[in-house]
Amino acid sequence: MHSDSLTASHGIILVLLLGFAIAHSGLAALRPWAESKIGARLYRVIFALVSIPFATILIIYFFNHRYDGWQLWQVQGTPWVTPLVWILSFISFLFLYPATFNLLEVAAVAKPQVRIYETGIMRVTRHPQMVGQLIWCVAHTLWIGTSFTLVTSIGLMLHHLFAVWHGDYRLGKRYGAEFELVKARTSIVPFQAILDGRQTLKLAEFLRPAYLGVVAFVLVFWWGHPWLIEMTSRVSF
Repeated sequence: MHSDSLTASHGIILVLLLGFAIAHSGLAALRPWAESKIGARLYRVIFALVSIPFATILIIYFFNHRYDGWQLWQVQGTPWVTPLVWILSFISFLFLYPATFNLLEVAAVAKPQVRIYETGIMRVTRHPQMVGQLIWCVAHTLWIGTSFTLVTSIGLMLHHLFAVWHGDYRLGKRYGAEFELVKARTSIVPFQAILDGRQTLKLAEFLRPAYLGVVAFVLVFWWGHPWLIEMTSRVSF
């Protein structure tokens, strides 16, 4: 769908993003209390049952309405844009998915744990998911160039910027002085702590199967991207 005006979908995507942010961050805030009442595994299952369907709805709605609104720019025919978008998208996934390294915990097979990480991608930035989301938004907003995509990207980044504060607050409350030391040795801005001499990049920490899994995922996603768009277009909302 394409329209040369600000369609209702612009407001709907913001409402969906707000709902997801409240559900996702709200459940994260409730984690210590919830785990003490129902256990870490059951909490993770509930978290997934809320977050995954909500995220799926967001993804489908975005795909189906990405060309809504004003066409702010059109660079898809420019030769360098396609490889740039894929390179940025690949880099974004390297930042977005370090949380999936403990897959058994993500699936609640092993007991989910809260940890303070200071290795691998965390040496580059303390909030890799925010950085990855920013790179993804830049790449896709550049490629699509519509007001709907721009509004979606702004909404996504507002949520992730809140999550930066919220994540630090929760870890500080849980770990106190221990987290303050980690916070002093890391940075939100990528590579800032390394350039300041507070942190050292150790490339050997990136040589692990999880990163190979991310690379494989990106390649499969690249191959299946047209199919994914076709499948989501069959869902009418």
